[in-house]
Amino acid sequence: MTLPALHLVHEQLRCVPFQAMAEIAELLEITSAEVHDTMSFYGFFPQAPIGDVRVWICRSLSCMLRGGDELLDHACHRLGIEPGETTAGGELTVEFAECLGSATSPGRPGRRRASLRPLDEGQVDLMLAELGARSK
Repeated sequence: MTLPALHLVHEQLRCVPFQAMAEIAELLEITSAEVHDTMSFYGFFPQAPIGDVRVWICRSLSCMLRGGDELLDHACHRLGIEPGETTAGGELTVEFAECLGSATSPGRPGRRRASLRPLDEGQVDLMLAELGARSK
């Protein structure tokens, strides 16, 4: 039940603040540490608000060998942000992910629960433009 509760809070607040972790723990009759363990294991639940759209680019070994790191650097450079940061207008947060389940594709940004693959720098530029991303 911890994971569904985290998803519910994240959908409403775009983050899972400490107070929400404490409330989930109380409702589920577990410790806050157990909630935090689940939250940190998955890595999809930030404690501070994120952009309207979250872009993940895989940097696991398979994707790194196919250019995932370069795509992450390219997307961040184009937007004027660092990995984990959000654009000035709050549209996009660009993050790395350890695995998005697509080892046959170079980098796989996840956006609005969809995925695009395979990608190159030109396709990343098109995706960012489509999303209306502005530089920081």
